[in-house]
Formats: sequence, C-alpha cells, structure tokens
Amino acid sequence: MSDLSYAVQLAQKLIRCPSITPEEAGTLDLLEAELTQLGFNCTRLAFGDGKDRIDNLYAEFGEGPAHFAFAGHVDVVPVGPVEDWQFNPFQAEISNGFLYGRGAADMKSGIAAFISAIRQWQESSQKQTKISLIITGDEEADAINGTSKMVDWMRQNNIRPDMCIVAEPTSQTQIGDNIRNGRRGSLSGSLIVTGQQGHVAYPHLARNPTSALMQMLAPVTSAELDGGNPYFGSSTAEVTGLSTSSNVTNVIPATASALFNIRFNTEHTKETLQGWLEEHFNRIATTFKVQFEINWKSNADPFVTEAGTLTQLLSTAIKAQTGRIAGLSTTGGTSDARFITQLCPVAEFGLVGKTMHQIDENVLVDDIDILANIYEDMLHRFDANNEY
Repeated sequence: MSDLSYAVQLAQKLIRCPSITPEEAGTLDLLEAELTQLGFNCTRLAFGDGKDRIDNLYAEFGEGPAHFAFAGHVDVVPVGPVEDWQFNPFQAEISNGFLYGRGAADMKSGIAAFISAIRQWQESSQKQTKISLIITGDEEADAINGTSKMVDWMRQNNIRPDMCIVAEPTSQTQIGDNIRNGRRGSLSGSLIVTGQQGHVAYPHLARNPTSALMQMLAPVTSAELDGGNPYFGSSTAEVTGLSTSSNVTNVIPATASALFNIRFNTEHTKETLQGWLEEHFNRIATTFKVQFEINWKSNADPFVTEAGTLTQLLSTAIKAQTGRIAGLSTTGGTSDARFITQLCPVAEFGLVGKTMHQIDENVLVDDIDILANIYEDMLHRFDANNEY
C-alpha cells in the first residue's frame, strides 16, 4: 500500500496521461471516474469539429443554494527534447521529495489537490453547498473550444457560481505567497508595409517600406505605454518579429513586415489601442507614400477581481494552513480566469510555478497536500460565510 496521499497519487495518474495540447489523452475519463465515485454528476462537453474538436468536463455536486467552483486544464505544453529530462516526462517519478513530469506544476497537481480537498470536505461538512468543476482540454493552445465555450454553455443553462478558484501555479517561491486576482489583456498585430522595390543607390526611384515600418513601430518599442493603475503595472509592448521581401543588401525591398504584442491593463481596451495605432500607421504611411495592412488578434481582455469576500476567504485559509500572508498580483500571461470572470468573481491560486513549461518540471510533493488542505479550508470558510 502506498504511503502517498490520495492527492499525490491522483496527480501521478494524471501526469501519466500524455495530454499534450490539444489531446486530453484519457485524463477526462480518469477524472470522470474519480468524480462519479464522489457523487458528482458529470457532463462531457465537446466543442469544435474535426481536428478542432476539444473535449471538456463539467462536474457538479450538491444542491446549493451557495455555489463554489474550481477550474483547471488537463492539457500540457510539449515536453521539448526528452533526452534532456532527468526523468521521463510522463512517468511521474518522485525523487528527493519532488514530483517530476510535464503538468506537475501546470496544472495537473492543482486539479488533484482540489479533488482531494472536495473528498476531504465531503467527509466533514454538513452544508449543502453546490460545488462545480470546470475542466478543459484547451488552455495551452488557442483556448477557443475550451473554457470560453464552457462559460457560454453555463450561462445558457443558468449555471452561475458565487465564486471560483482556478488552480494555476501562482505561488512564486513558497506555496501561499501569491494570489493572482487579475490579468492583463493581450493584443497581437501583424503589420505589412508595401512600398516600391529599387536599387539602394537610387532611393529617389523607390519607396522604402522598411523606413516607414521603423517609424510605425515606434509606439510599440516603448518600454511602457502608461503609468499603470492601483491594480496593474504599466502596459507593455514588444516587437517579436521582423522581415523584408529582400535578402540582399543592395535592394530596397518591396515589403517589410513586423509582428508585435501588447500586454495591456484596464486603462485600455483592444479597440482603443487598435484605433490609436491605426491612426499613427496612417500618418506614417501618408508621409512615406506607402501602403500598409494590419491584422489584429486578441482573445484576452484585462480583468481584475477587487479585494473582497473571495480574496479574504482564500487569504485567511492560506494563513491558517501555512502561516503566510499572500500578496495579490495581476502579473504574468493570460489564463482561463479571463473567461470565468464573466460568470463570477474569480482568483487564481496554486502551487509554486517556477518550473512550469520547463525541462524537468516539478513540484514539492508536500506542497500538493498543503494545497489540498488550503482548498478544503477555503470550502469550510465558504460554508461558514453562507446562511442556509
């Protein structure tokens, strides 16, 4: 008989499913079986067709009226060179107190922890709280047929939790040191400038799109776009790709292209940023007598969950189980919390994430059990905060 806890054993089982996005690789069957044993009603939700089809799982326990939700994703990023791993990335080996494997930090151990917490809570709670689980197989890739569509389905079916925790690995150096209560938005641009090709010795006979492109990119090469606000740091932009139609030094190219990304706070919307930049691009294009085409892509708006009942209950549970005072932050990339915020207040909290997406991704085994205890504590505090 294993000395490992239920949470750790479940994390190992999940890691052993090679669910490289967008494949779920048996993780949802595994979770559905576990949750059915715990009395959950499970609904499999598939969105998209053909190669775009994504399987998701919605599970619900209890009658309410109070309703608490957990959310997570079972898909993981590719492992990279397998030979560089200390252990097979899908064997879930434990060594020197650490659990190794792709998804150990992001975020299969988090899912295992909240299921373990619910299992423990069921044994001791007398409340009738409804608990739902929002589990997707599409977070690490395009995030089109995952939580976004699940949230739409929940709204159509009048399912609206009072609050939700997403089990992202938000802790920085020690479990419990950080809660993420918001995220910046993301806006990507693909800019193509068209001039007139010519010989570099006769620039008056050509129109150089590269010169125009450099000036067009000036706003997105600035370190900061604003001064931030009480919830967010400054909005930032980075150029991520440059190319021209020429690969020799004596030809002015016909076209020049750039890719860029803006991470923006609540001082902006994607519409205001697009309008501002397109106006700037038009001015430069007129000056240089060139044409341009801009294609935008954005599936992440900024959001913030202000300090309130959710963050207070979670912070209190963290302190009770670890003695630590968790900070609130809105840093990092995007997550599925940006969709769940349309339903209810949402915060992200989970394991230490410093090795996520890396070779030899790992978490402390003990931290998985501590996280389960924090989640269980949170459920009891949620019970106590609601009158029946």
